[in-house]
Amino acid sequence: MDVFGAPWCVPSTLAATRRCRRRRAFLPVALSERTRNRLTWLCLLAAALALGWLLRSVLTPFLLAWVVAYALQPVVERLAGWRIPRLIGGTLALVLLGIALLALGSLIVSVLSSTLPQLRQQVPLLMGKLDTWLQASAAHLGLHLHVDLDTLGQLLSRSVSGDPERWVLQLLSSARSGGSTLLAVLTDVVLIPVLSLYLLLDWQALVRRGFALLPLAQRARLGSLLDECDAVLGRYLRGQLLVMLLLAAFYTVGLRLAGFQLAVPIGVFTGLAVVVPFLGFGVGLLLALLAGALQFQSLYALWAVAAVYGIGQVLESSYLTPKLLGSSIGLHPLFVIFLLLAFGNLFGFVGVLLALPAGALLLVVARRLLHWYRGSPLYLQ
Repeated sequence: MDVFGAPWCVPSTLAATRRCRRRRAFLPVALSERTRNRLTWLCLLAAALALGWLLRSVLTPFLLAWVVAYALQPVVERLAGWRIPRLIGGTLALVLLGIALLALGSLIVSVLSSTLPQLRQQVPLLMGKLDTWLQASAAHLGLHLHVDLDTLGQLLSRSVSGDPERWVLQLLSSARSGGSTLLAVLTDVVLIPVLSLYLLLDWQALVRRGFALLPLAQRARLGSLLDECDAVLGRYLRGQLLVMLLLAAFYTVGLRLAGFQLAVPIGVFTGLAVVVPFLGFGVGLLLALLAGALQFQSLYALWAVAAVYGIGQVLESSYLTPKLLGSSIGLHPLFVIFLLLAFGNLFGFVGVLLALPAGALLLVVARRLLHWYRGSPLYLQ
């Protein structure tokens, strides 16, 4: 018996010993059946992730359609319980969602159409007041400051000109130069409702078929994980909708009490835009500051917006989000920023919208992995 445990390899010289060592290194390692199964699933997961990465532009409308169908599924089930066919119930739910999105778009158009003409008229006056203030402040400090803000104000005024013909020409020029992008957007607008309707019609059958594909030995554990994901995601969507509606009402009432003429469109937009963390609140804040500066032309606008939006932020972070969403799906701000950047890079603006729901699901999976890790030999030994 040789020192390497290989009866077929008896080293007689140094060269023979080296050859035996190389042969021993290439001997196949016997793997247990459990290890082979794990490696098989890891390979399948890696292949699925690679395929998803390659087809991410194609999968984006399907992913968004799945989110829409998941959100509207309880409504369709309730209508089906009232003996309304699923085709009619799904179509009605999609139509209501489309009306809500169109209403949000009309609010944005209302804010722009009301603000841009005022901005074109008031920018030169605001620049003149800023120039006077800068000159007085510099003179008080013994400095001679000359800034040509009048020319800058005229340039800004022309850049926000409300000439409809010029806007139409620019839009047509952009459509010609980016025809493929425009065609892709129009295709998604038509495709997503169709895909969502098909998913709503066959939702129960798709769930049963997907559950039947789970491995028998892990079906109970994976079924428990899927149930927890479903509960967390459902709680997040319902809670987020309530937070958006309550904040929209708060900002509207707060800006109206402060005397803002555009309180309704800006308040509703800010409340609904909180679905995109940081970005939605920031855009609403800038719109409020702009509208207040054009309307009041004084520091009152700054103090009023700071009071309303400051109270709204405290109300959201300290009461609404913990109460309606729950601490179990709370995400750290650093993780939220990472999700927004990662999903925005992968799926564009749609990825930004899907970042937080995906984060809620990842949090459930992370908890299960942490529980497994603390009971594994990797942690105990």
